[in-house]
Amino acid sequence: MDKIVITGSSGRIGRALHWKLCGNFHVTGIDITPTSATSKIVDIRNYGQLLRSFEGVDTIFHTAALHAPHVGIASEKDFYDINVNATENICKAALESGVSQVVFTSTTALFGYANFGKDKAVWIDEQTKPEPKTIYHKTKLEAEQLLKEYANKNLEISVIRMSRCFPEPVQMMAVYRLHRGIDYRDVAEAHILATQLKKDKHFDIYIISGNTPFLKSDCRMLFENPEVVIRERQPWLAQEFDKRGWKFPKSIDRVYDSSYAQQKLNWRPERDAFDVIKQFDNDDFETLPCLQM
Repeated sequence: MDKIVITGSSGRIGRALHWKLCGNFHVTGIDITPTSATSKIVDIRNYGQLLRSFEGVDTIFHTAALHAPHVGIASEKDFYDINVNATENICKAALESGVSQVVFTSTTALFGYANFGKDKAVWIDEQTKPEPKTIYHKTKLEAEQLLKEYANKNLEISVIRMSRCFPEPVQMMAVYRLHRGIDYRDVAEAHILATQLKKDKHFDIYIISGNTPFLKSDCRMLFENPEVVIRERQPWLAQEFDKRGWKFPKSIDRVYDSSYAQQKLNWRPERDAFDVIKQFDNDDFETLPCLQM
């Protein structure tokens, strides 16, 4: 992994990848928005621009996409052009340029309707069947399916389905880190480890989420009364909530299980709920003030 391209290098995960890699590798960040992490202004819908950017490149981290906040603002055509058609452009240009591997940034959001338990929390892993709900979910899933078709002995592809990693009110973010959240730096580390794995197949998918303290047997109580489970499994966090007057969530509807990624990639999330509170106490803008619920 000597020469690297990061698409969407001005975005959250793209910037984190650039920061982690630029000291040891030749990294080119491409995006339509200029930042310190972006070396070239490139539209991933433009095949010629991609070909020029991929010359001599070994690894591509494809993070560029339209996301959930764009739903209702960007058109369905834009979602397909950027999330699906441009991903195919990247695959074709990668093969033509001799790129050996692509790591694709995806999302646990694409599980869609499957994310919502009816009478107990849903335990979600790589075997759970996605039930996409929005155009964002649909296009990310279609991009994954397209990538699987392009994966072969000459182009190994890894899909990173990351859970929530953007700034939110601190008490929500801390609880999310137990079952559906992750730090963006841990996401970047998982991307990098996926390139270092000696693969036994040309395509694989990994759920990247915080290390959950919960058990499958907790799912019904998590849905009905998560405070009871949190007090049992994470008493220190319950004490912090009590001390600060924060309220517990009324229900937890899902748990993302990242154990496959942890085992396969030799990856482990380093930043847990404690780190969320620590960031908040240090006035880190990665956490937002407490939401009074």
